Amino acid sequence: MSDVVTIQHALRTAAEQLRAVSTTARLDAELLLAHTLGWSRAKVVAERDYALTSEQQATFAALVARRAAREPVAYLTGHREFFGLDLLVDRRVLIPRPETEVLVELAIAEARRYGNAPLTIADIGVGSGAIAIALAMHLPRAILYGVDLSAGALEVAAANIARYHLHDRITLLEGDLLAPLPGPVDLIVSNPPYTILNEIEEGVYRYEPHLALDGGPDGLDCYRRLIAAAPAYLKPQGAILLEIGAWQAEAVVHLLNQAMPQAEIGVQRDLAGRDRVVWARNPHVIR
Repeated sequence: MSDVVTIQHALRTAAEQLRAVSTTARLDAELLLAHTLGWSRAKVVAERDYALTSEQQATFAALVARRAAREPVAYLTGHREFFGLDLLVDRRVLIPRPETEVLVELAIAEARRYGNAPLTIADIGVGSGAIAIALAMHLPRAILYGVDLSAGALEVAAANIARYHLHDRITLLEGDLLAPLPGPVDLIVSNPPYTILNEIEEGVYRYEPHLALDGGPDGLDCYRRLIAAAPAYLKPQGAILLEIGAWQAEAVVHLLNQAMPQAEIGVQRDLAGRDRVVWARNPHVIR
């Protein structure tokens, strides 16, 4: 039949359609087709001569058209991989980024400085739950609070927490920054809004929640408020770890020096060599 469309042909056509809007056009096409078929991406790549049904073609074409309008792949499939976790995501939450894994790695290392002592950790701006769940999975003695201003984001986080059976270790709290916490914690971690909205990529601006993105005119609004409040919510030997935009290290370090003048402060770069996390540790941490 002349109208037979194989996986190979569908992927080639879709990648051509997406090339103008995505630097990962072929990968996007493979992920969307895997989602359409309910297969793994590896199987899609291997079964290149499989003939799609007309229904599968229509479903795939609709997804590709939405991706061509810059809708993120993670929202189209409803999933995002982060730190080895498969997380549910939708337009109520920011899509977890690979660079945020640097924050998780540093938080795990910081927590392990306390040995086997039980810790309390607050994830401020919990979003999908990505950071809190990753920490809970790697720190089995930790108790976590996930705080968010968005009720919709907390619903997504709750669904992800349920998937990993962590209800007894992660408590979700609705409210502004640190205010909902019941008391001081050992670690504060946060990937706060730090973008300047008129400078971000069109697809991000169009589809991802502005509440989780908008850092104000200079990208520092949330840091000012969070850092100023942090000393009252940190235990005497506590630490705070903050993801930052690549241009913000100096400004955030300055804010931390003002709020925590006795603290040890450092900056960690990501794999691309960009400043990614600023941390501050109160003196006399258990070693």
